[in-house]
Amino acid sequence: MEISILCVILVREYKPQPRKANCTTKCLNSSVLQSPVFTKQPGSIVFPVDSQENNRDVVFSCEAQGSPSPLYRWKLNGTAVTPKSGSHYSLSGGNLRISHLNKDQDAGTYQCLASNSFGTIVSREASLTFAYLGNFKTHRRNSVSVREGQGVVLLCGPPSHSGDLTFSWIFNEYPSFVKQDTRRFISQETGNLYIAKVEPSDVGNYTCVVTNTVTKTRVQGPPTPLVLRSDGIMGEYEPKIEVQFPEIVHVAKGLTVKLECFALGNPVPSINWSRVDGIPFSRKVDVRKASGVLEIPYFQQEDAGTYECVAENSRGKNTVKGKLSFYAPPHLIEKPEDVQKPIDDSLVWECKATGKPKPSYRWMKNGENLESLEERIQVANGALSISRLTLSDIGMYQCVAGNKHGEVYSNAELRVIAVAPDFSQNQLRSPTMVKEGGDVLIECRPKMSPWGVISWRKGSEALRESHRVSILDNGNLRIQNSTRPDAGLYTCVARNQFGVASSSGTLMVKEPTIITTAPSTLDVTVGESIVLPCQVTHDPSLKLMFTWFFNEQLIHFGDHGGYFEKVGGQHSAGDIMIRNIQLRHAGKYTCAVQTKVDSISIAADLVVRGPPGPPTSIHVEEISDTTASLSWRPGPDNHSPITTYTIQARTPFSLGWQAVTTVPEVVGGRSLTATVIDLSPWVEYEFRVLASNAIGTGEPSKPSKQARTKETSPKVTPANVSGGGGSRSELVITWEPVPEELQNGGGFGYVVAFRPSGATGWMQAAVPSSEASKYVFKNESIQPFSPFQVKVGVYNNEGEGPFGPVITIYSAEEEPGRAPTRIRAKSLSASEIEVSWKALPWNTSKRRVLGYEVSQKREKEEAASVQRTVGNQTSAIIRGVTGSNTYYITVRAYNTAGAGPPSVTVNVTTKKPPPSQPPVKVMWNTLNSKIILNWEQVKALENESEVTGYKVLYKRNRHSRPSVMETNTTTVELSLPMNEEYFIQIKPFGEGGEGSSSRQITIPRIPGQSIMDCSLTLQ
Repeated sequence: MEISILCVILVREYKPQPRKANCTTKCLNSSVLQSPVFTKQPGSIVFPVDSQENNRDVVFSCEAQGSPSPLYRWKLNGTAVTPKSGSHYSLSGGNLRISHLNKDQDAGTYQCLASNSFGTIVSREASLTFAYLGNFKTHRRNSVSVREGQGVVLLCGPPSHSGDLTFSWIFNEYPSFVKQDTRRFISQETGNLYIAKVEPSDVGNYTCVVTNTVTKTRVQGPPTPLVLRSDGIMGEYEPKIEVQFPEIVHVAKGLTVKLECFALGNPVPSINWSRVDGIPFSRKVDVRKASGVLEIPYFQQEDAGTYECVAENSRGKNTVKGKLSFYAPPHLIEKPEDVQKPIDDSLVWECKATGKPKPSYRWMKNGENLESLEERIQVANGALSISRLTLSDIGMYQCVAGNKHGEVYSNAELRVIAVAPDFSQNQLRSPTMVKEGGDVLIECRPKMSPWGVISWRKGSEALRESHRVSILDNGNLRIQNSTRPDAGLYTCVARNQFGVASSSGTLMVKEPTIITTAPSTLDVTVGESIVLPCQVTHDPSLKLMFTWFFNEQLIHFGDHGGYFEKVGGQHSAGDIMIRNIQLRHAGKYTCAVQTKVDSISIAADLVVRGPPGPPTSIHVEEISDTTASLSWRPGPDNHSPITTYTIQARTPFSLGWQAVTTVPEVVGGRSLTATVIDLSPWVEYEFRVLASNAIGTGEPSKPSKQARTKETSPKVTPANVSGGGGSRSELVITWEPVPEELQNGGGFGYVVAFRPSGATGWMQAAVPSSEASKYVFKNESIQPFSPFQVKVGVYNNEGEGPFGPVITIYSAEEEPGRAPTRIRAKSLSASEIEVSWKALPWNTSKRRVLGYEVSQKREKEEAASVQRTVGNQTSAIIRGVTGSNTYYITVRAYNTAGAGPPSVTVNVTTKKPPPSQPPVKVMWNTLNSKIILNWEQVKALENESEVTGYKVLYKRNRHSRPSVMETNTTTVELSLPMNEEYFIQIKPFGEGGEGSSSRQITIPRIPGQSIMDCSLTLQ
């Protein structure tokens, strides 16, 4: 019996496989054993009953994966369904087919059970219901008689049915359907038609139409006549609510709920909805006032509460209230997982679910409810606990969480393992090494179930425990303060009721590693290099590994900008060098040395001296028009005392930061205040401070807040005062504006003082604009070109400043009073005219001549072209005119006041245009160092000037300036070196100027050739 039990146990010794519901066919067909798990579970079915099709079938789907492949069973209302030959039940895989459905026998709750050698699991419940719709009773309905203005309810009375219904009403004849509005309402709960206030147009026959939403069948009831009574019109009355929702409506999470409310009354009542707690409706809520329906889609916990419908008209109002109660079917939030436990161990599975109402729990084993008949099996608050596990506990377990709105299932497999001791997967580590004086733990981890007894041997003798040597509760061996004699062969022996096994390993005791370098503090200056030593003694049979840390962060050599470098050349040395040390390299350096048996470390503090850090908290304590008192706090001195401070400033007008003058002139390292002097008034300043020590000057502080110096009267006068010109009787004075940084305050302007030369009193004018650069004084008494003494001063809100030096400026002069004489005009070519005249003499009538204006235009042209000469020039060449045209020319003198009277008009006719035809049939050849060119004679057209010669333009490259040779024949010889490339063009010319050029000819470089005849012809 013991042998057979052991055999069964060993067969079950394997690890649980992950439970994947989407496992592929390859997974299912693999040789890995696996418990069943559902991949497809049945869903509820509503079957439409149709009397004409009685042979309809339904199929409940069920599919599970597992190895061995699962077998399937089904239950109907808890009773086994037995598919037999001739039965209307049949199985295809796990799917259940029901043929020849019988409404009375087959309706109910179905569950699928899947089993293999690991156990059985049960699917969720799935219902089969039948939907149908019967016919109305065929007898006629009595007429309904009402007074005009009265409300009425027409009953539908739907026939027997199963499945959801919808209702509509026909008025008189199809397809005239009753349209719902504020006066008429069709309840989708009862099917009744409500008319709040009857009007004469409502008289007629009303037929209720019922539609089954599942079967899609529709039936009509008998018509109900509505007639008016003849005893008068109904008076007004307050609303009477005929359609109201229940006091409590339970709504599942995520569903859509519709509440109906409608009232009869005269006048027709209005329907309004609200929440009693005053919370406004969310945007998803649909309030259809015309049809008296409140619709809340995707119902959530926050939608629960009491809702109120108010029906109101001028005679009064009525209300109805109802509570929407939120519920949710169970949803698992903590599920049991597959476990593998040793025999005699304990098991606790937690199972938790959310839901409203709070779910209850039950457990199933292999498809049957688990009864706690044994004291060792307990179920409490969804948790299943089993103590002292036995082989009979093996199987498939299911936690079922449920409330009145549904149930959810979760599966888990329990495997109980019973194994003889086995070291095949966990041999003792060999060799195990420890340093002399160190502690060592030799692990003994056999696989066995149940756990048995562990003992140890050293060599061939049983191990004796002592204060240094002890066997722990988990079977491991601990040796403290190891010595050389502790080395040797150790064997762990494991026993339980199923067998004995052992495993051996060697313990080696090694010489400890010792760092011989003493801890130290090192001092270095920025930019220097230093070696950090790390020397050790160690067991020569062990390999050393050196690791360095900076402020407890691992140093990666090769990173950090190449500052760190290993320089320890010996086996027992791990020295490193830090090159070009920076301030950031100050800190704690740790050398860690590691072998297979121990690890030790030593630390050294590195102090880096460098320029001071930036000062902080720069404040402008007090500021005047030219001074500012500053204070600051020192930054780190970086291990070298601060000797001096330097103050810099910048303004919107300066180029960056500039050094400033201070009191004291040299700010010592112990000073934390200073006064800056020689500042410009009314300018915004920023200040910063730099600290220096024996090593150098550090980084500047952050700038202070902007501070503006006080205002004072201006001190700087405008530069480059000048003037002159302008119109008659004007004195024009100009200057360069004073820059803003020199204005010393707001309200800046200029004072212009002037007087005629020789006068004693000054005339003054204020120019109240800091950007002004000109002043014009106009007075009819001012004589042309009269000298004036002028000076320009400044002022601002604080007062007047100084005047600049006195200079002489002349008033506006008069334009010349005479015209030039002896005007001559001559055509130089088709595009140029030369004009000459006699200059006007300079006279003392203050009518200077600065130059002459030459104007020309063709006959019938209104606007003339004008060009100016400067000084006493008495001729000018007009370019850009056209050939064979007559031009009319005048000359007049000008000065700053304008131009004088024009001269007499002379005319000149330009020469004929130059030849428009370029030279053609250009041929060239070379002979020794000569280029010989020939071309065809160019003939001028009738309206063109005759050809008097040709210009040959040649150059060595496309971008150089050409050389020119003139000839009056159609051939030319050029003596040029033949080892260069040349570009040549030919132009005809005549008295009308240069004509059109030939196409450019390229003469290639011809090295070593004495004669070459290319005869290249260009048309």
